[in-house]
Amino acid sequence: MLDSTLEDQSPTPARNSPIQGETEVTLTINDESYTVNIEPRVTLLDVLRERLGLTGSKKGCDHGQCGACTVLIDGERVYSCLSLAIMQEGKTIVTIEGLGSEEELHPLQAAFLENDGLQCGYCTPGQICASAALLEEVKQGSASAITPDLTSLPDLETLSEAEIKERLSGNLCRCGAYNGIVAAVQQVSGQAAPSPAANILVEEPEQ
Repeated sequence: MLDSTLEDQSPTPARNSPIQGETEVTLTINDESYTVNIEPRVTLLDVLRERLGLTGSKKGCDHGQCGACTVLIDGERVYSCLSLAIMQEGKTIVTIEGLGSEEELHPLQAAFLENDGLQCGYCTPGQICASAALLEEVKQGSASAITPDLTSLPDLETLSEAEIKERLSGNLCRCGAYNGIVAAVQQVSGQAAPSPAANILVEEPEQ
């Protein structure tokens, strides 16, 4: 006779079996509330682009390696391709569409234009969102992996080119517009002028 405890056990579902059903999720994005019915596995990036029409956040690698999908969640930069939308309920999400408008650009958007911090533009929304987070991190006294002295953290006026590059190292630009990107961040930081290296892509060529 079989043990009754064994008879009552339900079969263990296969690990790769599909998840059935959808869940209602309410997200706060760019100061607006959106309610969507989604499967728990859907990423924030897919909700933004495919369900809400907020296509500023780009899908590059879809594996958290390029940074094109970067958005701000509660003020911190996040790869939206790696973030489940269902986990963002109750949080404040800001995409590139929420940083500025056609009538009034965010200072970083204007600086990217002025300093040629883009070429094809595909990575630019993520670069700008990451740069906005970078500036806030510096204001709050956050160190980077290359900050030499943790007792004397950089502020916006002393933020070096090396610090900017390190803090933006999670955002790739395949066109190679890094000098202009650094110059844009330096400009918004309130520094008097971009570094000499950044000037390479900013100055007009001599006639």
